[in-house]
Amino acid sequence: MKRMDTLGKLRVLGAAARHDASCAAGALKSRSGQGKSPAFPGIYISWTDDGRRVPLLKVLYTNRCAYDCAYCANRASADVPRVSFTPRELADLAAALHRRGSIAGLFLSSAVHRGPDHTMREMIEALRLLRQEKGFTDYVHVKALPGADPALVREAALLADRVSVNIELPSPESLRFLAPQKDRRSLLGPMRELAAGIAEYRMEIREDRGRGPRRHPFAPAGQSTQLIVGASPDSDLCILRLTEGLYRRYGLRRVYYSAYVRVNDDPRLPPLTAPPLLRERRLYQADWLLRRYGFRADELLDEGSPFLDEELDPKAAWALRNLHLFPVEVNAAERHVLLRVPGIGARTAERILEARRCHSLGFEDLAGVGVDMKRARHFVTCRGRCLHSREPSPEELRRDLRTAFADSEESEGAQLSLWGNTRWPARDADAASCLTGEM
Repeated sequence: MKRMDTLGKLRVLGAAARHDASCAAGALKSRSGQGKSPAFPGIYISWTDDGRRVPLLKVLYTNRCAYDCAYCANRASADVPRVSFTPRELADLAAALHRRGSIAGLFLSSAVHRGPDHTMREMIEALRLLRQEKGFTDYVHVKALPGADPALVREAALLADRVSVNIELPSPESLRFLAPQKDRRSLLGPMRELAAGIAEYRMEIREDRGRGPRRHPFAPAGQSTQLIVGASPDSDLCILRLTEGLYRRYGLRRVYYSAYVRVNDDPRLPPLTAPPLLRERRLYQADWLLRRYGFRADELLDEGSPFLDEELDPKAAWALRNLHLFPVEVNAAERHVLLRVPGIGARTAERILEARRCHSLGFEDLAGVGVDMKRARHFVTCRGRCLHSREPSPEELRRDLRTAFADSEESEGAQLSLWGNTRWPARDADAASCLTGEM
C-alpha cells in the first residue's frame, strides 16, 4: 500500500477528532461561508469571551486503536482507514500552520495504539519537538490516555497548557457494558495525578511570590473532561452528581458534554434518530449553576425527577419547585439569594448590590442594571411591592417562563468558550501552502 502523505493523514485524523467536544470548537467554514466542509482539514474554530474567532489544529495523533468501545468511530472493529503521524510530522505540521497564521493553538488527542504508554510517549515527543525545537509558545491542549503511567501524565502536563482525560460514560456499569477495556480506575488515576501536580504548582507560585526562579508551568490552564450524553441510560442526575464530584475532588476547570452521535451499528447502543442536543444544552446550563451559582446537583434533580426539564432552564425549573422561597426583596437580599432568582445572573447581581448602596431600587431600575424582567418579575419585590396585581398560579408561571426562555434561547449563541480572555490572533489564511515546500 502506498504510504500516505502528511495532508492525507491530516484529512483522516482531523475528521476523526471532530466528535471530541473537550475544546468547544466547531469546523472552520470556507471563506464564502457556504457548505459544511472545513476550509482546511483539521482546522477548527473556537471563540473567546469577547467574540473573537480562534482557529486551532484539532487532530488525533493516530486512529489505530486497541480498544473496541461501542460508541467510538475509531473502535478497533470499525472499517475505517488507519493512519498515524510520526512525532516529527505532527510537530512540523503544527509549526508550519502556526507560522503562517492559520492556527493559534493545538488540540491533540489520540486513539490507544499498542497501549496507552506507547501512544503517550509518541504524543509527548511530538509536543517536545514543537515546544523546544520549533519554539511554539501558544496554547496546547493534550489528552492523557486512560491507564497511562503517572510519570507520562506529568511529563505531558509540563508541555501543555491544559490536559484532559475523557471519562465519556458517567457510571461504572455503562463503562463495563459499552467500553469493557476501560474502567473507572484507569480514568480517575490520571485525573488524580494531574490534580496533585496542579495543586503543587500553584502552591509553589504562591510561596515564591517572585523571590526566586519559578518552576516550569504545570498545566497552567488546568484539566477538563468530556461526558457523552445519550449513549447510555444514565440519568442527568447521575451525570451531574459525577460532575459535582469531579469539580470538588479534582479541581477540573470544565466538564464538557457531547450529545451522542450514532456512528456504529451496535445492538448495545440506543436507536437514536438524532443527537440529544437539547439535553446537552440543559446539562451545560446546569453545569454553570454548579460552578458559578452555588447550586448542588441534588437541588436541581432528585430520584423522583432525575432528568432536566426540556421546556425550562434548570434555574427556572428549580424556582418553580421552590416557590415558598419567593418573592425576594432586591433591596435587601444577599448575593447568593439574588443569584437564585430567574433572570438575575452573576454580573447583574453585582450591579444590584452596587446600585442599592446609593439608593433604593424600584422596578424601573432593574432593567437598567440588566435584570431580565420577563423571567424575574414574578420572583422579586422592590420596596416591598410586587409588580403583578395578583399571585399567578404555578401553571401560569410555567407558561410565562417557558415563553421568556424560548425567546432568550433564540437570541443566545450556543458556542462555548475555550480560552476565556486569553489574547490569541484570529486570522484566516490559506493553509494549503504550508504542506508544500519546506515546513
